[in-house]
Amino acid sequence: MPHRFPILSEDSADKVPSLTMEIIFRLKVKDAMMTSLWTATKKHTFREIQTVMRDNEISGVPVLDDNRLVGIVSVSDIINALDSGHIEEPIEAYMSKQLIVLEDDMPLSFAVSYYNKYPYRRFPVINKNKEFVGILTTKDVLTAILNEMNNEINILENQLHHDKVELPNQIIREYIIKQFDFEKAGQASFKLKKLLKEKEVSRKIIRRASVAAYEMEINVAIHSNGGKITFVLEKDSITIITKDTGPGIADVAQAIEEGYSTANDWIRSLGFGAGMGIPNTKRVSDEFKIESEPGKGTIVKSVIYLEETDESQ
Repeated sequence: MPHRFPILSEDSADKVPSLTMEIIFRLKVKDAMMTSLWTATKKHTFREIQTVMRDNEISGVPVLDDNRLVGIVSVSDIINALDSGHIEEPIEAYMSKQLIVLEDDMPLSFAVSYYNKYPYRRFPVINKNKEFVGILTTKDVLTAILNEMNNEINILENQLHHDKVELPNQIIREYIIKQFDFEKAGQASFKLKKLLKEKEVSRKIIRRASVAAYEMEINVAIHSNGGKITFVLEKDSITIITKDTGPGIADVAQAIEEGYSTANDWIRSLGFGAGMGIPNTKRVSDEFKIESEPGKGTIVKSVIYLEETDESQ
């Protein structure tokens, strides 16, 4: 039977421009490829390969001869073997031998161009010694880019924390909000809630601040191209500010009305975009301000006094 063949990738390296396209130029094929793979020899039968594909939910098995890539067996090869009646025969005579390969030291940008040139969704990868070292799929490319983008965001977030200037009796926290990142949306408001609990702020004030922070954070994730949320905790108040990079609000007065929303059907299907974010934020705030310009982004500011008053909600 084919065996599981662990392949060690080399250390990643090289170029450093700026997000998305720059990340594609920075990364190399070896930074994204799969390196622990099922492989076969020329003597394995199509039936054996079919079993491996089925049990492991894979669509291709590289064929090696002394760690050199000599062919590949795909799902279409299995189908042909079934149709032609040679499913029990060794794969050597029928496997795909005309292969398009990548080198592990190539920039990922070069590999991406292959997906436009050829109809394949996966490419074998060899090293400078012509040895087989991995497979690169479209999923691997996207995963590598997203991971690198997350790293960039974390670096930026750390820089924000290091660059903030705090005065006596003042605590500042800033967090990046990424567009449509619903997995992390709400984390900043949770951290604010934890901070206020540590400072022994009353439960009623914590609840109001948490509502404002969550609604503001979600609004940035849904309706903007991304931005940041800032918490400024002072002796007598907590100020929550969101700034995003667009597209801005055409009619601010309308946006404050309950039920008004520009969210699309996909956002609504996820349970967001009911048109209550800004109204809820305004309702729990002691001071509320929103500034927006189409094409240039939006700034929302909510101030909640730490000492409860008769007007506090």
